[in-house]
Amino acid sequence: MLQSGNILSVSIGRPVMVEDFTLVKELTHPTASEIHYTIQHYQASPKMAIDDTGMLIYNFNRADADEQFIELRFCIERNTQKTPAGSLPNRQNLVLFHCRFDKKYLSRFISTTNNTSKTDKVIAFEHPSSFSKTVPVCGRTRVVLDNILNHHFTGAMEGIFMNVQLHTALLCTLECLVTDKPEGFDCKFLDRETDRNKIVLAREVLLKNLEEQMTIKQLSQQVGINECYLKKGFKEMFGTTIFEFYQTQRMEHARYLLHEKGLTVTEVAYYLGYSSISHFSTAFRKHTGLKPCELLWKG
Repeated sequence: MLQSGNILSVSIGRPVMVEDFTLVKELTHPTASEIHYTIQHYQASPKMAIDDTGMLIYNFNRADADEQFIELRFCIERNTQKTPAGSLPNRQNLVLFHCRFDKKYLSRFISTTNNTSKTDKVIAFEHPSSFSKTVPVCGRTRVVLDNILNHHFTGAMEGIFMNVQLHTALLCTLECLVTDKPEGFDCKFLDRETDRNKIVLAREVLLKNLEEQMTIKQLSQQVGINECYLKKGFKEMFGTTIFEFYQTQRMEHARYLLHEKGLTVTEVAYYLGYSSISHFSTAFRKHTGLKPCELLWKG
C-alpha cells in the first residue's frame, strides 16, 4: 500500500484527515524484480487547495542492503469531467504515483570508478544517511506522468514503455538534487510568474472543456495571453504542443466514456463535437491504434 500521507500533507499544506479523500482505484505493477510502481486515484472536495507535488525519498540502511532504495512520489490534480448527462458534480481527481528503485537494480548504473557527484553517491548508496526532498513537478516530469496515465500499451510493450517513463522520472527528479534553484526557461517571458500561471491556467481550461472544439485564439483570450506566447510557453512548460495535448486528452476521455461509462460511439462523437462518426473514429484510431467499437463497454 502506498504510504501517501506525507506527500498529501505537503500538497494540501496540513495533516491529512480521513474524510479529505476517497480512494477510487488502485493499481500496483511490478515492472521488474527490483522496480515496483503504484497508481492511486482519489477524489477530494472541490474546495480543497491542492498543489502538484513531487518527493524523492532516499532510504539508507547500513545493516541491511535490501532495505536501501530510492522512492519517487508524485501527487497531481486531474480534473473530473462531466458526462454528457451532466449528472456528476464537479469534483477534484487526484492521482498519487509511487515508484521504488531498489539498490540491487540501481547498482547496474554505477561506474567502477570513484563516484564523486552528489547524484552518483546517492545512486550508489554512498550517502551515509536517509533523507527526503520535495521536488517541483516540472514540465518534463508532468509529461512523463501524463504518459504513464494515458498510454495504450499492453503486455510486453507496456513493460518496455513503462521502464522508459520510470527511468525518465527518476532522471528528472535526481537532477533536482544538483541544484535547488528553479529550472530556467528559454522563453524569457516565462521568468514572470504571472505568465507561467497563465500557461498553467490554459492547461486547466483545456482539461475542463474536452467536449468543445476550442481554438488557440479562444484559449489565449480566455487566459489573457497572446497566441504566440501561449504556444511557445505551453510547449516549453509541458513538452508538447497545445494541439497534441488537447487531442490526447480528448481521446483518452473518449476511451473512458466508451469503456467505463458505456456510451455508444455515436454519443461520444457527438459529445466531443465531431461533425461525423467517421471523423471521430479516424482520430481515435490514430491516437489509440484501436477502433472505437473495440472499446465499447461489455458490462
